[in-house]
Amino acid sequence: MPVVSLVSVVEDDQFFRESMKRLMRSLGYDVAAFSSAADFLASPRLGETACLIADVNMPGMTGLALHEHLVEAGYAIPTILITAYPDDLDQARAINDGVVCYLRKPFDERYLIRYLRQAIQSVRPSDES
Repeated sequence: MPVVSLVSVVEDDQFFRESMKRLMRSLGYDVAAFSSAADFLASPRLGETACLIADVNMPGMTGLALHEHLVEAGYAIPTILITAYPDDLDQARAINDGVVCYLRKPFDERYLIRYLRQAIQSVRPSDES
């Protein structure tokens, strides 16, 4: 039986969050969506997450700060950051900190799908391919 990977989406914009949920489901992934980093961190699904897609600019904790917090806490969750307000310094910091990619909204879904698949593959044992 194939493994269905959990993709967690952390996005404060409800429309975009719902859109991402639909896209992830259409690709065959299980998806959990959260309106804030705090909600994601409090979720029992945190440990199941195979890939995290997070908005960079959110009230409270930013997507980049969320990624850094997860790394410091020992979670090796491949992370894709997305933003409508790109910043070259944030992008460089994110890439240096190990995020899978930093996508600027609006983005071509093909790029997101490619990076998502790479991220999911990176966490699966090699004999599962």
